[in-house]
Amino acid sequence: MHYYEALAEDIRTSAARLLAEDVGPGDITAQLIPERQWATAQVISREDAVLCGVAWVDELFRRLDARVNLTWHAADGNALSAGEVFLELEGPARSLLTGERAALNLLQTLSGTATRARHYAERVADTGVRLLDTRKTLPGMRLAQKYAVTCGGCHNHRIGLYDAFLIKENHIAACGGIAAAVKEARKIARDLPVEVEVENLEELAQALEAKADTVMLDNFSLDDLREAVRITAKRATLEASGNVSETTLETIAATGVDCISIGALTKDVQAIDLSMRVTHSDSR
Repeated sequence: MHYYEALAEDIRTSAARLLAEDVGPGDITAQLIPERQWATAQVISREDAVLCGVAWVDELFRRLDARVNLTWHAADGNALSAGEVFLELEGPARSLLTGERAALNLLQTLSGTATRARHYAERVADTGVRLLDTRKTLPGMRLAQKYAVTCGGCHNHRIGLYDAFLIKENHIAACGGIAAAVKEARKIARDLPVEVEVENLEELAQALEAKADTVMLDNFSLDDLREAVRITAKRATLEASGNVSETTLETIAATGVDCISIGALTKDVQAIDLSMRVTHSDSR
């Protein structure tokens, strides 16, 4: 399935899953409100952030109650300021309150991912290095978080185990070496990129000899990263991985590698503080 088709399907299934998880057979507290009660509400960011999740929230309320009207004052990837109203809703009061938590849970998580990605991207904006996410995503949120990473200005590594080869230590051992593993990958799917993870300069030389498209330099020292860049001389894309943090990011980028992969973009995400407030209510 094409990535964008898969993303559209993910939006639909995620919205359905979130509603099933939270609403179940029905929102019993919302039944306290008269059925004909109409309301307007605002969603506010309590901190500076990067917005992400618009399509998911639109789909969630579409499934919950098509009478709910959403007016967005920001788009995915836009910066939000603390105190900013970025979404207004109008519709049946029951439906607004029923969908509130599911919508905010989604928005705060994806916006948290996008915000962290933007923070890292800005740290190396002048270096030309590309920051990549990993498969260390929150369970069930792979495509959504990878989309959020791009909203923040970073880039996607492979989506899963199906769209690119990443030959690691155990693959190499089981295949009988780097050259054999790369050769087999080319036989299986010549159109897919082949990446080899290496742990030292000797293995880098083997990966280059095997003509890997990308070589992941796993936990290399800064000196070895610089030497790897010199040895490779643009024959392959070089990706630094391991020991990447806010304190090491810029020094790793300065070695001349092409990419840096960072698991923290998705696995250590902190949700953005968002809230929804009803601003008006009347009977219809």
